[in-house]
Amino acid sequence: MTTPPSTPDPDPGPPALPDGSASIHELLDVEVLEAAPDRVVMRLPVDWRVHQPYGILHGGVSALLAESAASFGAALAAGPERSVVGIELNASHLRSVRDGHLTAVATPVRAGRTVQVWRISLCDDDGRAICEARCTLSVLGAPGGARGAVIPPRSPN
Repeated sequence: MTTPPSTPDPDPGPPALPDGSASIHELLDVEVLEAAPDRVVMRLPVDWRVHQPYGILHGGVSALLAESAASFGAALAAGPERSVVGIELNASHLRSVRDGHLTAVATPVRAGRTVQVWRISLCDDDGRAICEARCTLSVLGAPGGARGAVIPPRSPN
């Protein structure tokens, strides 16, 4: 038996505007359940907003939650004087989910001075594996590391 895809709420309230007043996390009701330099747990509801055309969770949403959890943890591990940016994400989708919640648990494989690598396990409400991901992040402002935007050298002309 297949479950029909969920449908939009007929009265979703005022729309979030793309002027910076709402982030993707607010739009998708992402919750931070736990946050520390060595473990981050985030969760979002699985409903019509995150479905692909077949009525199941869109894989890109798993990737979004995975990178968000890794980035949050990496920022905590790097400290307030530094920032982090994702430079690589790998996600293996293991099982589909139609409703409930998607929970991401991110832990560092290595939290280095200039590069961090995080492992992210995503599961459904029953604890079943939905996605396994790995995210590599660059630490900006680290001594001896990147300082921000990369500016190419001037040509000798």
